[in-house]
Amino acid sequence: MEKADIKSMTLPQLQEFVEELGEKKFRAGQLYQWMHQKLVTQVSQMTNLPAEFRKRLEEETVMTGCRMIERQTAEDGTCKFLMELSDGNTIETVRMKYHHGNSVCISTQVGCRMGCRFCASTVGGLVRSLTCSEMLEQIYEVQRVTGERVSNVILMGIGEPLDNYDNVVRFIRMLSDEHGLHISQRNITVSTCGLVDGIHRLMEEDLAITLAISLHAPGDKLRREMMPVANRFSIDEIIDACRKYFEKTGRRVTFEYSLVDGKNDGKEHAIELAALLKGMNCHVNLIPLNPVEGRMGERSKRTNVLEFKKILEKYRINSTIRREMGSDIDAACGQLRNKHKGGETT
Repeated sequence: MEKADIKSMTLPQLQEFVEELGEKKFRAGQLYQWMHQKLVTQVSQMTNLPAEFRKRLEEETVMTGCRMIERQTAEDGTCKFLMELSDGNTIETVRMKYHHGNSVCISTQVGCRMGCRFCASTVGGLVRSLTCSEMLEQIYEVQRVTGERVSNVILMGIGEPLDNYDNVVRFIRMLSDEHGLHISQRNITVSTCGLVDGIHRLMEEDLAITLAISLHAPGDKLRREMMPVANRFSIDEIIDACRKYFEKTGRRVTFEYSLVDGKNDGKEHAIELAALLKGMNCHVNLIPLNPVEGRMGERSKRTNVLEFKKILEKYRINSTIRREMGSDIDAACGQLRNKHKGGETT
Protein backbone atom coordinates (compact mmCIF):
# COMPACT_ATOMS: atom_id res chain seq x y z
CA MET A 1 0.00 0.00 0.00
CA GLU A 2 1.35 3.43 -0.96
CA LYS A 3 2.14 5.58 2.04
CA ALA A 4 0.35 8.92 2.42
CA ASP A 5 2.40 12.08 1.77
CA ILE A 6 1.26 14.00 4.85
CA LYS A 7 3.49 17.02 4.22
CA SER A 8 1.54 17.75 1.02
CA MET A 9 -1.77 17.78 2.89
CA THR A 10 -3.50 21.06 3.73
CA LEU A 11 -4.61 21.43 7.36
CA PRO A 12 -8.26 20.45 6.60
CA GLN A 13 -7.03 17.39 4.66
CA LEU A 14 -4.71 16.46 7.52
CA GLN A 15 -7.54 16.82 10.04
CA GLU A 16 -9.66 14.42 8.02
CA PHE A 17 -6.75 12.00 7.68
CA VAL A 18 -5.99 12.06 11.42
CA GLU A 19 -9.64 11.39 12.29
CA GLU A 20 -9.63 8.42 9.89
CA LEU A 21 -6.75 7.04 11.94
CA GLY A 22 -8.95 7.27 15.02
CA GLU A 23 -7.19 10.28 16.57
CA LYS A 24 -8.73 13.53 17.79
CA LYS A 25 -8.88 16.39 15.29
CA PHE A 26 -6.57 18.68 17.28
CA ARG A 27 -3.70 16.25 16.71
CA ALA A 28 -3.63 17.39 13.09
CA GLY A 29 -2.80 20.93 14.20
CA GLN A 30 0.11 19.64 16.29
CA LEU A 31 1.35 17.51 13.41
CA TYR A 32 1.02 20.38 10.94
CA GLN A 33 2.98 22.70 13.25
CA TRP A 34 5.83 20.21 13.61
CA MET A 35 6.14 19.88 9.83
CA HIS A 36 5.53 23.45 8.65
CA GLN A 37 6.68 25.69 11.51
CA LYS A 38 9.26 23.69 13.44
CA LEU A 39 10.41 22.03 10.18
CA VAL A 40 11.23 18.65 11.69
CA THR A 41 12.04 15.79 9.33
CA GLN A 42 11.25 12.77 11.52
CA VAL A 43 8.02 11.70 13.25
CA SER A 44 10.13 10.64 16.24
CA GLN A 45 10.91 14.32 16.89
CA MET A 46 7.23 15.15 17.48
CA THR A 47 7.40 14.72 21.21
CA ASN A 48 3.87 15.89 22.12
CA LEU A 49 2.20 13.22 19.98
CA PRO A 50 1.23 9.91 21.63
CA ALA A 51 3.74 7.10 21.04
CA GLU A 52 1.14 4.85 19.41
CA PHE A 53 0.10 7.64 17.02
CA ARG A 54 3.73 8.27 16.08
CA LYS A 55 4.19 4.57 15.39
CA ARG A 56 1.21 4.52 13.01
CA LEU A 57 2.48 7.63 11.25
CA GLU A 58 5.87 6.00 10.73
CA GLU A 59 4.20 2.86 9.35
CA GLU A 60 1.53 4.45 7.14
CA THR A 61 2.87 7.84 6.05
CA VAL A 62 5.89 9.48 4.49
CA MET A 63 7.24 12.99 5.07
CA THR A 64 8.49 13.58 1.55
CA GLY A 65 11.27 16.11 1.36
CA CYS A 66 14.71 16.87 0.04
CA ARG A 67 18.20 17.32 1.42
CA MET A 68 21.10 19.51 0.40
CA ILE A 69 23.99 17.53 -1.12
CA GLU A 70 26.04 20.42 -2.51
CA ARG A 71 26.29 24.13 -1.84
CA GLN A 72 27.99 26.85 -3.87
CA THR A 73 28.43 30.28 -2.30
CA ALA A 74 29.21 33.36 -4.36
CA GLU A 75 31.15 36.40 -3.19
CA ASP A 76 27.92 38.41 -2.95
CA GLY A 77 26.40 35.85 -0.55
CA THR A 78 24.19 34.12 -3.12
CA CYS A 79 23.97 30.37 -2.42
CA LYS A 80 23.04 27.72 -4.94
CA PHE A 81 21.96 24.42 -3.42
CA LEU A 82 21.82 21.07 -5.16
CA MET A 83 18.96 19.20 -3.52
CA GLU A 84 18.44 15.45 -3.67
CA LEU A 85 14.90 14.08 -3.65
CA SER A 86 13.84 10.78 -2.06
CA ASP A 87 13.96 9.01 -5.45
CA GLY A 88 17.52 10.15 -6.16
CA ASN A 89 16.62 12.90 -8.63
CA THR A 90 18.24 16.29 -8.10
CA ILE A 91 16.99 19.86 -8.40
CA GLU A 92 18.39 23.33 -7.73
CA THR A 93 17.40 25.99 -5.22
CA VAL A 94 18.97 29.45 -4.92
CA ARG A 95 19.09 31.74 -1.86
CA MET A 96 19.72 35.46 -2.55
CA LYS A 97 20.36 38.02 0.17
CA TYR A 98 18.81 41.47 -0.14
CA HIS A 99 18.49 44.36 2.29
CA HIS A 100 14.78 43.50 2.66
CA GLY A 101 15.43 39.84 3.51
CA ASN A 102 16.23 36.47 1.99
CA SER A 103 14.71 35.46 -1.33
CA VAL A 104 14.65 31.84 -2.45
CA CYS A 105 14.15 30.69 -6.01
CA ILE A 106 12.76 27.15 -6.14
CA SER A 107 12.33 24.45 -8.76
CA THR A 108 8.88 23.09 -9.59
CA GLN A 109 9.87 20.12 -11.76
CA VAL A 110 12.76 17.73 -12.32
CA GLY A 111 13.84 18.95 -15.74
CA CYS A 112 11.57 20.84 -18.12
CA ARG A 113 9.79 20.12 -21.39
CA MET A 114 9.41 23.72 -22.59
CA GLY A 115 12.66 23.54 -24.58
CA CYS A 116 13.79 27.19 -24.40
CA ARG A 117 16.95 27.39 -26.52
CA PHE A 118 19.05 29.37 -24.04
CA CYS A 119 18.14 27.47 -20.85
CA ALA A 120 20.12 24.68 -19.15
CA SER A 121 17.00 23.37 -17.36
CA THR A 122 15.59 21.85 -20.54
CA VAL A 123 18.62 19.66 -21.25
CA GLY A 124 17.33 16.09 -21.02
CA GLY A 125 13.68 17.15 -20.99
CA LEU A 126 11.13 16.62 -18.23
CA VAL A 127 11.60 13.75 -15.75
CA ARG A 128 8.62 14.49 -13.49
CA SER A 129 6.79 17.24 -11.62
CA LEU A 130 7.49 17.93 -7.95
CA THR A 131 4.97 17.30 -5.22
CA CYS A 132 3.79 20.14 -3.02
CA SER A 133 5.94 18.84 -0.16
CA GLU A 134 9.06 18.76 -2.36
CA MET A 135 8.56 22.43 -3.21
CA LEU A 136 7.96 23.38 0.42
CA GLU A 137 10.97 21.37 1.53
CA GLN A 138 13.33 23.41 -0.63
CA ILE A 139 12.48 26.46 1.47
CA TYR A 140 12.50 24.48 4.72
CA GLU A 141 15.92 22.98 3.93
CA VAL A 142 17.37 26.42 3.12
CA GLN A 143 16.12 27.69 6.48
CA ARG A 144 17.51 24.64 8.29
CA VAL A 145 20.92 24.93 6.60
CA THR A 146 21.33 28.72 6.90
CA GLY A 147 19.46 29.32 10.14
CA GLU A 148 17.82 32.35 8.51
CA ARG A 149 14.17 32.99 7.66
CA VAL A 150 13.03 33.20 4.06
CA SER A 151 10.79 36.19 3.31
CA ASN A 152 10.36 36.05 -0.49
CA VAL A 153 9.85 33.09 -2.81
CA ILE A 154 10.21 32.94 -6.59
CA LEU A 155 9.04 29.97 -8.66
CA MET A 156 11.57 30.44 -11.42
CA GLY A 157 13.97 27.53 -10.97
CA ILE A 158 14.01 24.29 -12.94
CA GLY A 159 10.65 23.54 -14.57
CA GLU A 160 7.55 25.41 -15.74
CA PRO A 161 5.28 26.15 -12.73
CA LEU A 162 2.03 26.20 -14.72
CA ASP A 163 2.90 22.78 -16.16
CA ASN A 164 2.58 21.55 -12.55
CA TYR A 165 -0.48 23.67 -11.88
CA ASP A 166 -2.38 21.90 -9.08
CA ASN A 167 0.68 21.23 -6.93
CA VAL A 168 1.93 24.81 -7.40
CA VAL A 169 -1.38 26.36 -6.32
CA ARG A 170 -1.52 24.12 -3.27
CA PHE A 171 2.10 25.05 -2.48
CA ILE A 172 1.23 28.78 -2.57
CA ARG A 173 -1.73 28.33 -0.26
CA MET A 174 0.25 26.21 2.22
CA LEU A 175 3.31 28.48 2.18
CA SER A 176 1.13 31.49 2.99
CA ASP A 177 -1.01 29.62 5.55
CA GLU A 178 -0.89 31.22 9.00
CA HIS A 179 -0.33 27.77 10.49
CA GLY A 180 2.85 27.32 8.44
CA LEU A 181 5.66 29.73 7.51
CA HIS A 182 2.98 32.34 6.74
CA ILE A 183 4.92 34.02 3.91
CA SER A 184 2.75 36.74 2.39
CA GLN A 185 1.37 35.91 -1.05
CA ARG A 186 2.50 39.38 -2.11
CA ASN A 187 6.05 38.09 -1.60
CA ILE A 188 5.54 35.11 -3.90
CA THR A 189 6.28 35.31 -7.64
CA VAL A 190 5.25 32.69 -10.20
CA SER A 191 7.14 32.78 -13.49
CA THR A 192 5.77 31.17 -16.66
CA CYS A 193 6.99 30.98 -20.23
CA GLY A 194 3.48 31.92 -21.29
CA LEU A 195 1.02 29.06 -20.85
CA VAL A 196 -2.09 31.09 -21.56
CA ASP A 197 -4.56 28.47 -20.35
CA GLY A 198 -2.71 28.35 -17.03
CA ILE A 199 -2.74 32.14 -16.70
CA HIS A 200 -6.53 32.16 -17.18
CA ARG A 201 -6.90 29.49 -14.48
CA LEU A 202 -4.55 31.34 -12.13
CA MET A 203 -6.52 34.59 -12.28
CA GLU A 204 -9.55 32.76 -10.86
CA GLU A 205 -7.70 31.46 -7.78
CA ASP A 206 -8.05 34.66 -5.71
CA LEU A 207 -4.31 34.79 -4.99
CA ALA A 208 -2.28 37.96 -4.30
CA ILE A 209 0.91 36.69 -5.96
CA THR A 210 3.00 38.39 -8.64
CA LEU A 211 2.80 36.89 -12.13
CA ALA A 212 5.99 37.03 -14.21
CA ILE A 213 6.08 36.23 -17.92
CA SER A 214 9.30 34.98 -19.52
CA LEU A 215 8.87 36.93 -22.75
CA HIS A 216 12.41 37.39 -24.16
CA ALA A 217 11.24 38.66 -27.56
CA PRO A 218 8.87 41.40 -28.75
CA GLY A 219 7.53 39.47 -31.76
CA ASP A 220 6.33 35.95 -32.57
CA LYS A 221 8.90 35.12 -35.27
CA LEU A 222 11.88 35.78 -33.01
CA ARG A 223 10.19 34.23 -29.99
CA ARG A 224 9.56 30.99 -31.90
CA GLU A 225 13.29 30.77 -32.59
CA MET A 226 14.06 31.13 -28.90
CA MET A 227 11.11 29.41 -27.24
CA PRO A 228 9.16 26.47 -28.74
CA VAL A 229 6.14 27.34 -26.56
CA ALA A 230 5.62 30.31 -28.91
CA ASN A 231 4.29 27.78 -31.44
CA ARG A 232 1.38 27.11 -29.06
CA PHE A 233 0.59 30.61 -27.82
CA SER A 234 1.16 33.87 -29.67
CA ILE A 235 2.43 37.01 -27.99
CA ASP A 236 -0.95 38.67 -28.61
CA GLU A 237 -2.65 35.84 -26.69
CA ILE A 238 -0.19 36.21 -23.81
CA ILE A 239 -0.57 40.00 -23.62
CA ASP A 240 -4.35 39.69 -23.73
CA ALA A 241 -4.25 37.16 -20.87
CA CYS A 242 -1.96 39.48 -18.87
CA ARG A 243 -4.29 42.45 -19.33
CA LYS A 244 -7.18 40.32 -18.09
CA TYR A 245 -5.05 39.08 -15.19
CA PHE A 246 -4.46 42.66 -14.06
CA GLU A 247 -8.15 43.56 -14.48
CA LYS A 248 -9.17 40.55 -12.41
CA THR A 249 -6.52 40.66 -9.67
CA GLY A 250 -5.24 44.25 -9.61
CA ARG A 251 -1.71 42.79 -9.54
CA ARG A 252 0.89 44.30 -11.87
CA VAL A 253 2.48 41.79 -14.27
CA THR A 254 6.26 41.52 -14.67
CA PHE A 255 7.84 40.67 -18.01
CA GLU A 256 11.20 38.90 -17.88
CA TYR A 257 13.45 39.71 -20.83
CA SER A 258 16.81 37.93 -21.14
CA LEU A 259 19.11 39.94 -23.37
CA VAL A 260 21.05 37.80 -25.87
CA ASP A 261 23.87 39.50 -27.75
CA GLY A 262 22.89 40.29 -31.34
CA LYS A 263 19.64 38.34 -31.05
CA ASN A 264 17.01 40.34 -29.17
CA ASP A 265 18.92 43.30 -27.72
CA GLY A 266 18.81 45.84 -30.56
CA LYS A 267 17.21 49.28 -30.52
CA GLU A 268 14.50 48.02 -32.86
CA HIS A 269 13.63 45.26 -30.36
CA ALA A 270 13.33 47.78 -27.53
CA ILE A 271 11.04 50.02 -29.61
CA GLU A 272 8.90 47.03 -30.61
CA LEU A 273 8.67 45.87 -26.99
CA ALA A 274 7.63 49.35 -25.84
CA ALA A 275 4.86 49.42 -28.45
CA LEU A 276 3.69 45.95 -27.39
CA LEU A 277 3.38 46.96 -23.72
CA LYS A 278 2.02 50.47 -24.25
CA GLY A 279 -0.71 51.32 -21.77
CA MET A 280 -0.18 48.24 -19.59
CA ASN A 281 0.37 48.41 -15.85
CA CYS A 282 3.51 46.28 -15.98
CA HIS A 283 7.20 46.08 -15.21
CA VAL A 284 10.03 44.84 -17.43
CA ASN A 285 12.90 42.99 -15.76
CA LEU A 286 15.93 43.09 -18.08
CA ILE A 287 18.19 40.11 -17.48
CA PRO A 288 21.79 39.91 -18.72
CA LEU A 289 21.99 36.33 -19.99
CA ASN A 290 23.97 33.72 -18.08
CA PRO A 291 25.54 31.85 -21.04
CA VAL A 292 25.17 28.05 -21.03
CA GLU A 293 27.54 25.84 -22.99
CA GLY A 294 25.77 24.26 -25.94
CA ARG A 295 22.76 26.60 -25.66
CA MET A 296 21.81 29.74 -27.55
CA GLY A 297 23.76 32.97 -27.33
CA GLU A 298 26.09 35.13 -25.32
CA ARG A 299 25.43 37.94 -22.85
CA SER A 300 24.56 41.34 -24.27
CA LYS A 301 27.17 44.06 -23.99
CA ARG A 302 26.63 46.37 -21.03
CA THR A 303 26.19 49.38 -23.32
CA ASN A 304 23.39 47.57 -25.20
CA VAL A 305 21.63 46.68 -21.95
CA LEU A 306 21.72 50.30 -20.80
CA GLU A 307 20.53 51.58 -24.18
CA PHE A 308 17.66 49.05 -24.19
CA LYS A 309 16.51 50.30 -20.78
CA LYS A 310 16.85 53.93 -21.87
CA ILE A 311 14.56 53.32 -24.85
CA LEU A 312 11.91 51.64 -22.71
CA GLU A 313 11.99 54.55 -20.28
CA LYS A 314 11.64 56.99 -23.17
CA TYR A 315 8.33 55.28 -23.98
CA ARG A 316 7.36 55.27 -20.28
CA ILE A 317 7.75 51.53 -19.77
CA ASN A 318 8.81 50.81 -16.19
CA SER A 319 11.97 48.68 -16.24
CA THR A 320 14.96 47.60 -14.18
CA ILE A 321 18.14 45.69 -14.93
CA ARG A 322 18.31 42.64 -12.73
CA ARG A 323 21.13 42.81 -10.26
CA GLU A 324 23.66 40.16 -11.23
CA MET A 325 24.00 37.71 -8.37
CA GLY A 326 26.05 34.54 -8.17
CA SER A 327 28.00 35.24 -11.36
CA ASP A 328 31.05 33.41 -9.98
CA ILE A 329 29.14 30.14 -9.44
CA ASP A 330 26.99 27.95 -11.72
CA ALA A 331 24.49 30.78 -11.94
CA ALA A 332 22.28 29.73 -14.85
CA CYS A 333 19.38 27.55 -13.77
CA GLY A 334 20.13 23.86 -14.41
CA GLN A 335 23.91 24.14 -14.70
CA LEU A 336 24.76 22.62 -11.33
CA ARG A 337 22.27 19.77 -11.79
CA ASN A 338 23.66 18.97 -15.24
CA LYS A 339 27.21 18.90 -13.87
CA HIS A 340 26.10 16.51 -11.13
CA LYS A 341 24.42 14.23 -13.67
CA GLY A 342 27.64 14.23 -15.67
CA GLY A 343 29.65 13.26 -12.60
CA GLU A 344 31.53 16.55 -12.42
CA THR A 345 30.58 17.71 -8.93
CA THR A 346 32.79 17.12 -5.93
